[in-house]
Amino acid sequence: MKCFIYRSTRRPETYVFLPRADDFGDIPEALHAHLGRLEFALELELTAERRLARTDSRTVLERIERDGFHIQLPPDWGAKQ
Repeated sequence: MKCFIYRSTRRPETYVFLPRADDFGDIPEALHAHLGRLEFALELELTAERRLARTDSRTVLERIERDGFHIQLPPDWGAKQ
């Protein structure tokens, strides 16, 4: 699957993975407002076997299939909550 990755301008180290470029329609409005403007970061071909730095590619693919997007949070996000 071709995947388009955007970085949040409001939340450092927070990224949104989308199956289509600039198509933010599946992201709930309140969540999109919380993330701020999303800047294009990277385009890649995502497969279940592809290694990603901070997340499992299978999880990303499943969430995109289910929700239309995947959000990658900073590694220490859970510790701050």
